[in-house]
Amino acid sequence: MSAAGSLLAAVPVAAVLLLTVATRPREAGAVAPLRLAVVRAALLSGAYAVLVVEVLGALHVLTRPAFVAAWLLFLAAAATAVGVRRRRETPRAQPRTAAPRPVQVGAALSGGSPEDSVPAVDPGVAGSDPTPTRTGRAPSGLLAVAVDAWRTAGRGERLLAGTVAGLVLVELLVALLAEPNNFDSQTYHLPKVEHWVAQGDLDFWPTAIHRQVTIPPGAEYLLLHLRLLTGGDQLYNLVQWAAGVVCLLVAARITAQLGGGRRAQLLTAFVLATTPMVVLQTTSTQTDLVCAAWVACAATLVLDGLRRRTGWGTILGLGAATGLTAVTKTSGLIAVGPLLVLWGLAQLRMALTANAATSGTATTGGGRRPRPVGGLARTVGGSVLILLVAAVVVGPFLARVTAEFGHPLGPPRLRESIPMERHDPPSILVNALRIGHTAFDTPLAPLRRAGAEAIIDGAGAIGVDPQDRAITFGREIFPEPAWYPDEDRVAFPLAGALVLIGAVVALARPRKIGPERAGPLRAYAVVVLSAVLLHTSMIKWQPWGNRLILYALVLAVPLAGLWLDALLRRHTHPGRVGARRSVATLAAVAVLAASALAGVLAVSYGFPRRLVGTGSVFTTSDWDTRFVRRPEWADEFRWAAAAVRDSGAGRIGLVQQNDNWEYPWWLLLRQPDGRSPELVSLQSVLPERPPADPASVDAIVCTGSKPACAKLVPVGWRLEFRGYVGYALPPGR
Repeated sequence: MSAAGSLLAAVPVAAVLLLTVATRPREAGAVAPLRLAVVRAALLSGAYAVLVVEVLGALHVLTRPAFVAAWLLFLAAAATAVGVRRRRETPRAQPRTAAPRPVQVGAALSGGSPEDSVPAVDPGVAGSDPTPTRTGRAPSGLLAVAVDAWRTAGRGERLLAGTVAGLVLVELLVALLAEPNNFDSQTYHLPKVEHWVAQGDLDFWPTAIHRQVTIPPGAEYLLLHLRLLTGGDQLYNLVQWAAGVVCLLVAARITAQLGGGRRAQLLTAFVLATTPMVVLQTTSTQTDLVCAAWVACAATLVLDGLRRRTGWGTILGLGAATGLTAVTKTSGLIAVGPLLVLWGLAQLRMALTANAATSGTATTGGGRRPRPVGGLARTVGGSVLILLVAAVVVGPFLARVTAEFGHPLGPPRLRESIPMERHDPPSILVNALRIGHTAFDTPLAPLRRAGAEAIIDGAGAIGVDPQDRAITFGREIFPEPAWYPDEDRVAFPLAGALVLIGAVVALARPRKIGPERAGPLRAYAVVVLSAVLLHTSMIKWQPWGNRLILYALVLAVPLAGLWLDALLRRHTHPGRVGARRSVATLAAVAVLAASALAGVLAVSYGFPRRLVGTGSVFTTSDWDTRFVRRPEWADEFRWAAAAVRDSGAGRIGLVQQNDNWEYPWWLLLRQPDGRSPELVSLQSVLPERPPADPASVDAIVCTGSKPACAKLVPVGWRLEFRGYVGYALPPGR
């Protein structure tokens, strides 16, 4: 990455930081206002990034100058918003004849007005920031608050915070050092970015890998910005890393909204940060954490609307969160849907309550009581606006898919491969048990076998084939070990157990863990449970299903943090001097210690990016890091690409199967000046996009099957193959 690329990559970061300052909540009573500002800045920036891609793609100008101009414009707008905000917050000079106005010390130190010194803390929320938060606080004030929080924290809280911070920083190091090497990314996540760059637009293309065009591209849109700003993929892993940081901040804020104090928030962040799936995905080019971040943003905005009428700005944020979830991973809507229902019910209840109170105390001039039309209309209008904003964000992609395949969810093979095809209660039960078995998998093989056998025998007893293709993805066979720290399938038994306990307590005895927020806590637990039940009734079991349910884990972790905090509050028996810690408390501490160990081991030895051992990011070359999953392919790709380059071929044909790696060709065959190679597919699964004629290309590169490649090689061409990779050249080349 060039120096110019590094500077350009800093522009979006600067814009997000400025937006965080500009969107600080002004109203008193905002819970964790800085984290709320981060949510607002993330949603604004994410929606802008998606819309920039859609607009420039429609104009056929997906180019570096266009993207640089778009981000400089956004940076200028963010800076202007900060300037306007500061001017409005600057106190006006008082006339000399006026009586002196009392000024609080906090406002004077922060440079804000006296009104800004009102603590932005909900008095009824024990989980609000532990120190008074001023909406006009200067950066130095934030640093002072952070220092004070560290000074007043106990040893346990410091240990929790230190562990989380340490993991986040180490993950940042790995994300910067490691080359993108996720399997799916080599197949379709990253190739679609290269196709967009080569074409200059978002039109679909002939391909043998349908996921390059049918899977929602929201996360790849963010990668496209980095690709055009920096000229390469060196910073790709930072998208998921940033999404992981957002998940931690928002999960902690949700805990505060549900009544959790500082320790409960730290416990929530700790459990989430040490979950191996989260640790491994923060350094990846997968898309699950990005989806989870948008879902979490929707959740925290919904919780803000449980006790106060939602403003139009927050409604726009809910629409953006819904649209960004849909354009990133449609499965995330399984959680966003119940969340929006909860928001709508809460807003309707408040509207009806307010109107009922008004009708009981006032009448119109004709003696009639006012009707609750205004509140209902506002709620309905807000709901419609949420859907409209979401449609603006995800609509263009869905329109392209519908135009291509006649259905907004893509071709039949996609609609039938992942979603459940049977919805009878026995099938849903078996699917849920298999998903749970994979999510709670441990290294204890006897336990895994016993659980799987019980599920298989139980399925047979109720007349369900546990390997039924209608409830099982592809040709996969249940069970499949998932305990190993692999980014695509690693289980989360510790976090899952804590979440399960927290959810049960929140449903049955919410006052036990959140006495001041029992109603919202139970409602939130119902939403989380609904999302899990909907997921298990809509998504087929698959060996890598744990990452697909990551959004639900992020939503549910606050329940674990709240329960753990409540348990630790009761670790001694009242009225007894020197009472010993309860068995439950000791067990909870042991689980937290094991969770910390799991997180450290995941970042140290996790696959396919690790700090130590074979394949370490410190000892493995850039090219070999890309092939950690398939090291035998590294030299084969280089061998074939070298032969094609030496032949002087300009137009190159691709022959591959649905799960083959395409991305290495885009790297190896790139033009000397950095321009994209001309790669065209000789196969196509898109009915309206015919493949290129093999006679129209100068060379052919193949992956996977030699017989499949041979069928497309023109007569008289020379075909060479080594294991997984091959190439074909015409006579004389």
